[in-house]
Amino acid sequence: AAAVIQGIADGCEQAGAALVGGETAEMPGMYPAGEYDLAGFAVGAVEKSKILTGQSVKPGDVVLGLASSGVHSNGFSLVRKCIERAGGALPATLDGKPFKQAIMEPTRLYVKNVLAALAAHPHAADAAAPGGIKALAHITGGGLLENIPRVLPEGTAAHLKKGSWPQTELFAWLQKTAGIDDVEMNRTFNNGIGMVVVVDAAHAEATAATLRAAGEQVYTIGAIAARGDGAAVVVA
Repeated sequence: AAAVIQGIADGCEQAGAALVGGETAEMPGMYPAGEYDLAGFAVGAVEKSKILTGQSVKPGDVVLGLASSGVHSNGFSLVRKCIERAGGALPATLDGKPFKQAIMEPTRLYVKNVLAALAAHPHAADAAAPGGIKALAHITGGGLLENIPRVLPEGTAAHLKKGSWPQTELFAWLQKTAGIDDVEMNRTFNNGIGMVVVVDAAHAEATAATLRAAGEQVYTIGAIAARGDGAAVVVA
């Protein structure tokens, strides 16, 4: 229990959040001995004028991807199936880390670095020369294919260039072991990109430089285009 609380406290510190308390409900009739359910949530506040709605996103905007630290917190049902399927034939290492560490690497928290980038490159839709960061998509459950569309206005699509960011040994092993195609991989896992930043083309390089200076691995992974009858996210 102490290790769990310490992990939560570390995460709050990384995100600049206050850990204000918690509650333990003992329900012996619901949970067998040794089992528990842990849930938490965060509450944030933002000035209405600074909310990123994504409505100003337009064709020509650049899509930046911030590297993930691994699987993060999504897709573990399939991860467990892969481990079960592999049996004793698990790789010793993935991406230079012991297998267990690679699989269980904590989720990277982007909060402080992204907030710094937003402060340095704000988007003002009513300015004479609007630019800066227009939208953010945290790549969680649903992967790239289901999270990016949530920040795109009607009539636009994100065209991502396959191979524009490194494929890690971790995700290559998961795909091979699970026997799934690229589309399903991009719908199940973050595939190496944990956060997507949509930015005005004129500010893309400066925004990427700010994020890199803060310690992020940043890749230009695509651009926004007009959407016809195709998908909202195309990886090709």
